[in-house]
Amino acid sequence: MALLEVNDIHVSYGSIVALRGVTLQVHAGERVALLGANGAGKSTTLRAISGMNSVRSGSITMDGQPIHNLPPYEVVKHGITHGPEGRELFGALSVEENLRLGFWPQLKAGASKGDYNAMLDRVYGQFPRLKERRKQECITMSGGEQQMLVMARALMSNPKVLMMDEMSLGLAPMIVQQLFDIAAEVNEQGTAVVIVEQFVHTALNNTDRAYVLEKGTAVLEGKSKDLLSDPELLAAYLGESDHGSAKSDEAPAKPAAKKRAPKAKS
Repeated sequence: MALLEVNDIHVSYGSIVALRGVTLQVHAGERVALLGANGAGKSTTLRAISGMNSVRSGSITMDGQPIHNLPPYEVVKHGITHGPEGRELFGALSVEENLRLGFWPQLKAGASKGDYNAMLDRVYGQFPRLKERRKQECITMSGGEQQMLVMARALMSNPKVLMMDEMSLGLAPMIVQQLFDIAAEVNEQGTAVVIVEQFVHTALNNTDRAYVLEKGTAVLEGKSKDLLSDPELLAAYLGESDHGSAKSDEAPAKPAAKKRAPKAKS
């Protein structure tokens, strides 16, 4: 059984259908990428998992326990944390105050001050720059530092699954690689990592498996290295050429043999 299972979920924003039967799995210790064009449903999928979007039908389970439509603070208790797109931090609070909020679910579950200090030391070891700026208001930090804080805050609850949404957005390549290196280190310590990423080649080079979403459904899945080695496939589904450049909106015909069969509707 997979650690995290998303089964045929449907999500709407009012009358707009955002997800149309997304199904995916994340196993313990895996790194999984969610790929697709803008509006494909990648961020909505993460928000449904973390409880920020209501699921109209379908199910989400963590360790075999249903978690769909639980409030976010309950989802965190099940071992899932979400670093949202856009660096959503408490800007007027310091780095350490933001990190303390990340540990809050653990405190509510009975963790001690010693546990908090141990987790803080662990996170500062992974992000030494944040330790240097621990008293600084995070709104005054650079974009790269803020994105480090987003990941660090998500790690403060010692999750089984870490989800990061567009962590490379607007950052220099060197900072992006640092973040992916830290994600790999976290993964080696036993945390599964789910990444939504705009740079397809970066995502595939730093994950084990990937799902491609299109118009609110997962149309393709496979090992990241296999997808990376098939430029025609990337061009068909993601509008990327051999060099990773964007192609026109009119995509070539998709290779039907590699497309996932649609689920029968009840």
